[in-house]
Amino acid sequence: MTDARPIGMFDSGFGGLTVARALIDLLPEERLVYVGDTGRYPYGPRDLDEVRRFAHEISNYLLDEHDVKLIVVACNTASAAALSELHANLPVPVVDVIEPGVRALVSATRTGRVGVIGTVGTISSGAYQREVEAAHAGVELTCAACPGFVEFVERGDTSSDQVHVLAERLLAPVRDAKVDTLLFGCTHYPYLARTISDVMGREVVLVSSADETAFEVRRMLSGTELEAPKARVTGPSDGSQHRFFSSGDTAWFSTLGGRLFGPELAHAEPVQWR
Repeated sequence: MTDARPIGMFDSGFGGLTVARALIDLLPEERLVYVGDTGRYPYGPRDLDEVRRFAHEISNYLLDEHDVKLIVVACNTASAAALSELHANLPVPVVDVIEPGVRALVSATRTGRVGVIGTVGTISSGAYQREVEAAHAGVELTCAACPGFVEFVERGDTSSDQVHVLAERLLAPVRDAKVDTLLFGCTHYPYLARTISDVMGREVVLVSSADETAFEVRRMLSGTELEAPKARVTGPSDGSQHRFFSSGDTAWFSTLGGRLFGPELAHAEPVQWR
């Protein structure tokens, strides 16, 4: 038995497209419905109770309107705020980006000094601190909140002098801690990887949870009745089996999203919340 229903995924905006890209490349037979909540981004500075409400609202939309078979919370702040409740209350499996990212982080370090950068909401929630402790890896963790990074990405500015100056200031705690491995605790941050690498030094390994999350989805689906029929793919994907939604400016989402993601994101559809 197989299941042709789509996988649902959401983020506050464009950042989760890094996870979507990895998922589509790894599992080309699967269909994807992606919601970028750009009408309410950024999530990072918001109260976690508010983000929790958003996460439930979008998850229910994906279930009710698109009949998704699995939900990927491709937003670290939403994962930190709502993951346990989503696991408990939703009738489909839920995958987040935190646990796969931490698994990759602790396996990549050579010295045991590791860092995580994320939004104010994610870092202050303690979600990564708890996950690293639960891994029992014996590493020394330094965390740093990076307010402003998401806003630069959402404007399409990933390499200006202003971004570099901000990165110099915000990354000082993890640089001073001499970490050898740094995890992007926000799915927007891979778009700033070159700037972050310049500031941290090329010897520091940068870890994105996007690929690890895609591997986790494949592990959950492989050999189960939720796996899509293999016969669906007959050639290279043109993106027509995937749907992208934005709660903000759909023209901007299509334009910037297409540049960041690739040709499959040629058109974004609107979604409005009650």
